[in-house]
Amino acid sequence: MSNVIVGVDGSHNSSRALDWAMAEAALRNADLTVVTVNAVPTSYGSRQPVPLVGEAERVEEIQEAAQDAVGKAVSALGDQQPKSVTVVAVSGFPAQTLIDKSQDADLMVVGSRGGGGFAELFLGSICSQVVHHAKCPVVVVPTSR
Repeated sequence: MSNVIVGVDGSHNSSRALDWAMAEAALRNADLTVVTVNAVPTSYGSRQPVPLVGEAERVEEIQEAAQDAVGKAVSALGDQQPKSVTVVAVSGFPAQTLIDKSQDADLMVVGSRGGGGFAELFLGSICSQVVHHAKCPVVVVPTSR
């Protein structure tokens, strides 16, 4: 069974990555897992996540936003659909969460960060970490021009 994972954060770039991943999963007749992460700060001493007040509510919000984005992407795709689509929302470190999820994936999809001009030559920090540490192939969907 094939599994495609895409990281989304509500940005335009992650929306493009979701569209690409949705189409690719449909072509492969694969399961698609959409991962969204409520970023939390790191404890200076232990380097562990620091839980914040209202974290559960924030995870619910990003889950709903990701579900809405999936709904739009599914309707735009037409008849050819992924085998299944699952949305996972968690609190933690975005890059590490995606890297951990890559162990069970055949393909990881992320959007690049583009700031115009020279900045477009650089990947965002999360994207860069995923590209360098994922346990499966990674597709970086570029920004629109």
